Amino acid sequence: MSNTLQNETVPITNNRYRLQYHLMPPVGWMNDPNGLIYYKGEYHAFYQHYPYGPYQGPMHWGHAKSKDLVHWEHLPIALTPSMPYDSGENTVYGCWSGSGVDDGGVLTLIYTGHVESNNPVEVQCIARSTDGIHFEKGPVSVIDGPPDAECFGFRDPKVWKRGDKWHLVVGYGKDGKGKALHYTSADLDEWAYEGIAAESDGTMGDMWECPDLFPLGEAADSHVLIFSPMNIAPVKTLYLSGQFDYDTGKFSNQHKDRVDYGFDFYAPQTFEDASGRRIMFGWMNIWGAEMPEKEDGWMGAFTLPRVLTLAEDGSLLANPAEELKALRGSHVDAANVLLKDSEDFIPGGAAGSALEIEAVFAADSSSDAEFGLRVRCSEDGSQYTEISYKASEGVLRMNRDHAGAGEGGVSEATLAQAEDGRIKLRVFLDSSSVELFANDGRRTITNRIYPLESSLGLKLFSRGGDTLLETLNIWQLEPGQTAGAGE
Repeated sequence: MSNTLQNETVPITNNRYRLQYHLMPPVGWMNDPNGLIYYKGEYHAFYQHYPYGPYQGPMHWGHAKSKDLVHWEHLPIALTPSMPYDSGENTVYGCWSGSGVDDGGVLTLIYTGHVESNNPVEVQCIARSTDGIHFEKGPVSVIDGPPDAECFGFRDPKVWKRGDKWHLVVGYGKDGKGKALHYTSADLDEWAYEGIAAESDGTMGDMWECPDLFPLGEAADSHVLIFSPMNIAPVKTLYLSGQFDYDTGKFSNQHKDRVDYGFDFYAPQTFEDASGRRIMFGWMNIWGAEMPEKEDGWMGAFTLPRVLTLAEDGSLLANPAEELKALRGSHVDAANVLLKDSEDFIPGGAAGSALEIEAVFAADSSSDAEFGLRVRCSEDGSQYTEISYKASEGVLRMNRDHAGAGEGGVSEATLAQAEDGRIKLRVFLDSSSVELFANDGRRTITNRIYPLESSLGLKLFSRGGDTLLETLNIWQLEPGQTAGAGE
């Protein structure tokens, strides 16, 4: 990885994989969502960014804002490596991930300064803005290093306020166990270490990146902790739901599961908007993947905004924000279609690269039928991404082995039928992505795909038996990107 700062951005050479309604960088590299916040009537999204090439160079903070979570305006870069605690020479360095808060009208970013030639390598830093665009960094770091130098990582602070006290959790690893460390502060500048809020039981990775602890649910102490555990492939993200005791600083969890079951979902971060919704974005890529868009001068994207709620059993539900309905254009529907064994149903007028699809099936667990849909199909049938469910197994799948360029693989998730026996699949398809929401957010699967631009077909199917497609709604989706200040 190069760490030589350049003076000019690398132009995008091909738009074939550019997304139509997801937030992505204007040029260069994007990874983790950072600093998500609703500030002075607008949504602000920051992200890990290298503007001078489609690779992970010295990390900057890219910046975009939106009035509706759908149409985004790119703003000037918010943070550039410039201080001894976040920059260096001939080493890996940068303004690494963190969060944002509104401190009495001042938009304040708390982030990790990472310089591999420094000791310690990682410290927590602060930058403030009164206009929401231009940021002034603090003269020194606000947390000078981890409580124990013999650790595996100390990064990605997430800050929130309860009463008159600020709280912070930061990712950490020691003795082969990922942990979320807890700090408190009265002013965001002086922090006291309170201890370990939560840690792995030995099965949840050796370092917890991007921890996010937040209240969710009806009980006052009901909280959720999401994090990205390292070195437990194929798991990329986990959540724990339970109770956080502000007196002891300890989180006790009752429920554990993956946040998303796809290949391309990492480093999610949440925030609360003015209406009290808990909204989450994730990075819609993953470390180590081929990332074919790099050939075209850019890399990375955000998922759609997802509203989080907590089910009675403690499981996390994630559903697309209602604002996304503003993207809907022309509409095609169908009802009570019997999908016959091994015969495709092709709805007329439903082809495209930017679609929202909602399909409700009557699932029979006594049947051996596997049913679902294929998207981005080529005319000769050789290229497609398949989404399927087999009721007798209770397994939901997304197969991208025939999706086009990039890597293949099958994502799987267990999924119980709804009480009425139905399976509801809601799919958001973009130029190089598929996001699946099953049974009102019980399961989500997120994957990047790289089909030919000419592969636009859509088919529904059943094999091993017949299946009733009760309702089908398909919308063409309009572009959501807007121009902005960029650099």
